[in-house]
Amino acid sequence: MKKSIFLMLSILFVVFFFSNCDKEDVPVIESQVLIEYLESANSPLKKDYVNTEMPSIMSPTEVKTLNETGQVYIIDIRSQADYDSGHIENAVNVASTDVIAHLDGVDLSPYTKVAIACYTGQTAGWVVSLCRIMGYEKVFSMKWGMSSWHEDFAGKYNSVIAAGNAYASQFTADPTAKGPVGDLPTLATGKTTGQEILDARLAAVLAEGFGAAAITNTMVFDNLNNYYIVNYWPENHYLDPGHIPGAMQYTPKDALKLAKDLKTLPVDKTIVVYCYSGQTSAFLAAYLRLLGYDAKTLKFGCGGMIYDVMKAKGLTVFSDATIMGYDYVK
Repeated sequence: MKKSIFLMLSILFVVFFFSNCDKEDVPVIESQVLIEYLESANSPLKKDYVNTEMPSIMSPTEVKTLNETGQVYIIDIRSQADYDSGHIENAVNVASTDVIAHLDGVDLSPYTKVAIACYTGQTAGWVVSLCRIMGYEKVFSMKWGMSSWHEDFAGKYNSVIAAGNAYASQFTADPTAKGPVGDLPTLATGKTTGQEILDARLAAVLAEGFGAAAITNTMVFDNLNNYYIVNYWPENHYLDPGHIPGAMQYTPKDALKLAKDLKTLPVDKTIVVYCYSGQTSAFLAAYLRLLGYDAKTLKFGCGGMIYDVMKAKGLTVFSDATIMGYDYVK
């Protein structure tokens, strides 16, 4: 009897030992887990937001109309001093890095939309991208920021326009091939599920702030070889009016999927993303930084580099026509 019990225990031990030997600890590739989660119907928004709907932008006219009927919750993320100098009626002042925490404490059910207003629409784009990815489907950035609300707030854009043709002679139509397929960024949150990794990465990106995600055209053109430059435009605009020398074209809402061209982005080089105005690229930079890429949005986009060419071709630019002259309060 003792021999049979001993034999049985020995067999169970051998089976247990070898079954566990077969189950080698496979390291979690956190960035891949996070990407697959955000591209799936299990994500907070139940969709691949970046490759289907991004960006989420509303006009100042819509903000005004909804505000008059109490249907929009407005968050102004400018400095306290600038908010005090003039803001949209009913807007609340919240720091950009505190918006998600603020929304957690607000009952949004009475509102059709939430509008985030900054100076030019770029910081708001970064904030809204993070909000959307975290599941806040009502949140939009206000196009052009407070610059479009009234001329009293348009100083930043007017300064950009004054120097907006500085790089027109350097743009080219010569295409550059995307980089080779490589590895994904290495994340080390210590988490294993998509939501846990997302929560940890959100905290890290918020701690960095928008400043870590932005770069000027002067910095880029001072040393073009320092950066992997992403032209986030349709191919026809990449060729005409052209692009920054060495920039690679990535089609919006298509190219940056895991199964497409996402892995052509380098993990060992700063990625500069640019678009027409810097608003959409701010959305994308926020997403890429969540994934672990050193991505930056080129401030003011092509409107700050080839302004007259953009305007002549009917492409998106800030102008007197975009300033609505709406009332504001102090």
